[in-house]
Amino acid sequence: ASDICKRDRYSMIGSLSPLCRFMSAGGEENVKHRNIGISAHIDSGKTTLTERILFYTGRINSIHDVRGKDGVGAKMDSMDLEREKGITIQSAATFCEWKDSHINIIDTPGHVDFTIEVERALRVLDGGVLVLCGVSGVQSQSLTVDRQMKRYNVPRIAFINKLDRQGSNPWKVIGGLRKDLKLNAAAVQIPIGLEGEHTGVIDLLAMKSYRFDGEKGERVVEGDIPAELMDQAEEKKLELIERIADVDDEIAEIFLMEETPNEEELKAAIRRQTISCQFVPVFMGSAFKNKGVQVLLDGILDYLPEPSEKANFALDLNKNEEKVLLSGDATDPLLALAFKLEETPFGQLTYMRIYQGTLRKSDFIYNIADGKKIKVPRIVRMHSDEMEDIDEAKSGEVVAMFGIDCRSMDTFSDGPTNLAMSSMFIPEAVMSLAIIPKDQTKMNNFAKALAKFTKEDPTLRVKIDPDSKETVLSGMGELHLEVYHERMVREYDVECIVGQPSVAYKETINKKMTFDWLHKKQTGGSGQYAKVIGYIEPLTEEEMTEIGQQNEFDNRCIGTNIPPEYIPSCKKGMEDAVTEGALVGCQVEGVRVVLQDGASHAVDSSDMAFRTAMAHAIRDAMRSANPSVLEPVMKIEVDVPTEFQGTVVAGLNRRMGLIQASDMNDDGSGVCIIAEVPLAGMFGYSTELRSQTQGKGEFTMEYSRHNPVRMDVQEELMKKYRQEKEEKAA
Repeated sequence: ASDICKRDRYSMIGSLSPLCRFMSAGGEENVKHRNIGISAHIDSGKTTLTERILFYTGRINSIHDVRGKDGVGAKMDSMDLEREKGITIQSAATFCEWKDSHINIIDTPGHVDFTIEVERALRVLDGGVLVLCGVSGVQSQSLTVDRQMKRYNVPRIAFINKLDRQGSNPWKVIGGLRKDLKLNAAAVQIPIGLEGEHTGVIDLLAMKSYRFDGEKGERVVEGDIPAELMDQAEEKKLELIERIADVDDEIAEIFLMEETPNEEELKAAIRRQTISCQFVPVFMGSAFKNKGVQVLLDGILDYLPEPSEKANFALDLNKNEEKVLLSGDATDPLLALAFKLEETPFGQLTYMRIYQGTLRKSDFIYNIADGKKIKVPRIVRMHSDEMEDIDEAKSGEVVAMFGIDCRSMDTFSDGPTNLAMSSMFIPEAVMSLAIIPKDQTKMNNFAKALAKFTKEDPTLRVKIDPDSKETVLSGMGELHLEVYHERMVREYDVECIVGQPSVAYKETINKKMTFDWLHKKQTGGSGQYAKVIGYIEPLTEEEMTEIGQQNEFDNRCIGTNIPPEYIPSCKKGMEDAVTEGALVGCQVEGVRVVLQDGASHAVDSSDMAFRTAMAHAIRDAMRSANPSVLEPVMKIEVDVPTEFQGTVVAGLNRRMGLIQASDMNDDGSGVCIIAEVPLAGMFGYSTELRSQTQGKGEFTMEYSRHNPVRMDVQEELMKKYRQEKEEKAA
C-alpha cells in the first residue's frame, strides 16, 4: 500500500492545478524548514535547476530557460544584465514548499568576481547543494565555492547535472570530488542511461528505479531496477556503505558483522554524517531535460539540516566579541540578521534571516548597530522579485521586510541586547579611485547609486576631494572597486570616467623637535598676535593604541601667558597641521604635540591668531623632525593547489612581498601562503593569480598596518607631489 501511495503522490503532481502541485502540512506549527543555497561553477546549470524546483513545487506555472528562445529568461535572474548575459550575479532568495516543508532557496552567483555575494549567502544558509557539470566535473569555481562552504561549515549534498550531454561521466565527477575537493563523497543514485539515453535514476537505498514521464517530467514513475543495471547498483551500494562506515560508528558495526544495513539505518547515518560535514551524498540527473529534480528535493529534506540542527553563534559585544551559542527557539528573544539590501520601486527591501525568536508584523524591533527602535511595517516571503505578505516569521526562516532603514549585516532584536550576529569591526579602506559620471545629467542617478552601495557594503566609502572636487571611492582593493563601477553602469545606467587607483599613504616623524613661533600681523584696526613654544615627538604604536587616537595634544602651560580660552584653538591648529604632511601632503600620524609656553596681546590676540600660529609652528617643526612616508601593508592569504606553489611565491616576491608562512592542508592537495605585501604592489594581482593557477587560486587581503616606504619610493612620491603642486599653482 505504501508503494501505491508513493507512486500516487508523484503521479498526482502532473494532474493537479499548478497551485496544488506541492503537498503542504496542515498546521504551520509542524512545518519543517530548510534554508539552502545552490552554488556551483558558472554554467553548471544551477539557475536551470532552481527553475525546475520552482516548477515542481508549484511556484511557477511554466518553465523558461536562462538563454531560452522565448526571451523571458529564468525566474531567478531578475536583473536585466543577468538575463542578457545568462549569468547570476546577486543572490535572489525564493520560497517554495515541498511535501510538508518550507524551503528557502538562495541562488548564489558562480562568477569569481562576485564572491562577496556568495559569502553573504553562505552566512545565512543551513545547507547547500553543490551543482557539478557531468561533462566538465570539478572546475576552478567549484573549488572556491567548496572552500567557502568549508569555512562556514555548511553541510552539503552534490548534484551531478547535464547527464544528457555528450561525454558526461558521473563517476569521473565523483572521483574529482574525492581527489580535488577532498570530500568523502559517494553516489546515492546511479543513472539509467547516459547522454541521449538518460531516462531516469536508480535509488541505491530503496533499490528502486525512478523514470520521469510527461511533457515536463512531472510524472515520476517508480519501478524495479532494470536487470542489466542490477550488478552496478549492488556494487555502488556496497561502495556507499563502505564510505559511510568509515565515518559512522553504527554503520561500521553492522558492516564489520558482515550484515547489510536497512534503508532506515542508512538514511539516518547519511543524515547524521552530512550534517556533521563528514559525508557528501551525490545525486544525479539533468535539470534541462527535467530528470532527477523531484528525488533531489526529497534528498534535500532527508539529508540537509533543520535550522535548529545547525549551531549558530552570536557575538557578545560586552566581552570583546566572544562567541555565544544560540538556542534557535521561537520563544526566546528575537535575533535576526539583515544579510542583503535591495532597492525596489516601493523602497528598500531588507532580506532577514531569523536565528532565534519570532518576528511579528507591527512589533517594535531594535537595530543593535545604532540602537534605533523600529516598527515592523510589512513582512514578505520572497520569490525572486515577487512577494507574498505574511504576519509572522519564526526562528529559522528567511523573509524580507519593507520600510526599514538599515545597513547590510545589521542585527535586530526585540529588546536592548549586547549580542550581534556579525562583527561590528569595519576594516580601514586601503585603495581609492576618483570617479565622475561621463554625462553630467546623470548626476542624480550617480548620487543614488553611491548612497545605495555604501549602505549595502560598509567597507565602501565615498568622499569629495576638497582640492579637485572629485568624488573619491575607497574600498578594500582593486576588484572590490571594479565591481561597484560595473554595477553603476548596469543598474543605474551611469557611464563613469575612472581615474587611476591611488594608495592611502600617511606621514610620520622620527625625532623630537622644538618649536618657537611668533605669528604677528598688523593691518588697519586690530591685528593678529600669538606666540607658541613647545616641542613635537614621535608616538609609539603602543602609545597610539593606549590613547585610542593617531596624534596627541598635550597642554603643559603654567600660568596665563597663553590665556586658557585660547588652548582649544591651539589644539585645532594642531589638527589643521596634521591633515597635510610636509613630504607628500598626506595625513600625519604618530605625533605628540606638547605646548609649554607662549605669549599673547591684550588686543591683537584671537582664536584665529593662535590657531594659525600653532599650525605654522608644527608644520615648520615637522620638516626638521626627520619625516618619513608610510604605506599600507596588506596581510594576504593565497590558497592554491600545491603544484602552483613555486610560481605563486615567485610572483609575491616580485611584488616586494615577505612570505610569513605556508601551510599545506591535511591531504597535501593545496597550500595556503600567508604573506605581507605593500598595497602599491598588489595592483592587477587577481588577474595574475588566475593566469598562474589556471583559475584555481584565490586570495584574500586585509589591512595589517602602515610601514615606512623605501627611500627610492619616498623620493619618487615627493617628486610627484611637488610637480602636482606646481601644476596647480600654474
